[in-house]
Amino acid sequence: MTQASPPIGDLLAALHALPGVSVLVVGDAMVDRYVYGEVDRISPEAPVPVLRAGRETAVLGGAGNVVRNLAALGAAVRFVAAVGDDPAGEELQRLLAAEPRVSADLAIEHGRITTLKVRYVAGGQQLLRADRETAAPLAAAAADRLTQAALAGVAACSVVMLSDYGKGVLRPELLAAILQAAREAGRPVVVDPKGGDFGRYRGATLVTPNRRELAEASGMPVDGDDAIVAAARAILAATGIEALLVTRSQDGASLITADAVSHLPAEARDVWDVSGAGDTVAAVAAMVLGTGRGLETAARLANAAAGIVVGKAGTATVEPRELEALLRRADLLAGGDKIAHVDDAARIAAAWRADGLTVGFTNGCFDLLHPGHVSLLAAARSRCDRLIVGLNSDASTRRLKGETRPIQTETARALVLASMGSVDMVVVFDEDTPLALIEALRPDLLVKGADYSVDQVIGADLVRSWGGGVFLAPLSEGHSTTRLVRGMRG
Repeated sequence: MTQASPPIGDLLAALHALPGVSVLVVGDAMVDRYVYGEVDRISPEAPVPVLRAGRETAVLGGAGNVVRNLAALGAAVRFVAAVGDDPAGEELQRLLAAEPRVSADLAIEHGRITTLKVRYVAGGQQLLRADRETAAPLAAAAADRLTQAALAGVAACSVVMLSDYGKGVLRPELLAAILQAAREAGRPVVVDPKGGDFGRYRGATLVTPNRRELAEASGMPVDGDDAIVAAARAILAATGIEALLVTRSQDGASLITADAVSHLPAEARDVWDVSGAGDTVAAVAAMVLGTGRGLETAARLANAAAGIVVGKAGTATVEPRELEALLRRADLLAGGDKIAHVDDAARIAAAWRADGLTVGFTNGCFDLLHPGHVSLLAAARSRCDRLIVGLNSDASTRRLKGETRPIQTETARALVLASMGSVDMVVVFDEDTPLALIEALRPDLLVKGADYSVDQVIGADLVRSWGGGVFLAPLSEGHSTTRLVRGMRG
């Protein structure tokens, strides 16, 4: 059975519910360091490039990259991990301290080498990666401390995320204890796996292997949709895992349960760097499950987030506005480049003004576009160089017009508006009024229909405060969305 895709409105609602989800992350923490430079000659000592090193950066890696992704999307994160008492361990602790939404409970083991991955980059290409690490299981004292911290965190979280890089933290005994505690507390568990024994994750809600890891764990071919489903279901039957979300690089991802399959196409426009994409998938899926939503919604949002992060260099994160913009574009066949998130729209509007162009703004639900709307938009566009339309979201329209509205989804309404020559940009907003949107966009001209007076126009005082004006456009008589809806319903 193939699962139907959740409506775009459901995905957006899930995205908006992510901030504040509490996530317990247990796993292998690392430091990812990048050394950037230039190469203009080959070494006379050996046939290797000579890197003239320049800028260096360091970010949280491994399970720490999961933490970064969670925090970037607004989660409250409790991170349980182990480090050594070495410079890399100290650097990791400094990086964690800089994350305001993260509380860390680290077991520090004397003599342990904290995993450090150093990547040397020139011309946008990675030349070499050098690793230092200890992959042995933790000593008894550190293991006991970590276990106590992890079990204490289960009841206090919405969802548990296990990030396994095979560096000695997630021992079988600890995995079994966390999975049992989560089951008793009713918490979903997401696992980013390592190694060929997925039986270690018995009872997990969702495990997120890539294609190579699936082949290793199942011992079966994975060269196509049917083969991937067969391999995944063999693992599900043997382990009691509820679902697998198999990431497939340029082929997208596949969500597989015992009785349903969803093959999700890749969302990436450009692939720059796939490092860390698995961390993003696991983090987003965990957060969605932490809101109480289902596997299909979790898989769709996670796949979309992966499409964004692979377009960035290094182990990167995804911002909510990027994910929202991608979701709003997803169902659009034309005019999609005109539909923008408020942050992007504000930046573009500022650039228009810097070029000497006047920016106009109008807003509404635009549920069933009729000649009155067309006339209003044409009149508005005639008074400015660029016209931005603020569009009430589905939720906002329901609050304003009642539970039977809108007739068309916000995606459909945005598409129709964006296809019009008189409209230069569409921004969907969730509030009941466009006041915050107007403040962000700072238009030169505010446009409403002539059935309003200037003192009734929301944002009029604000626009006039920075030297803008208000235009009341003449109405085309006899046209009303409410009248159309009443006529449709008899």
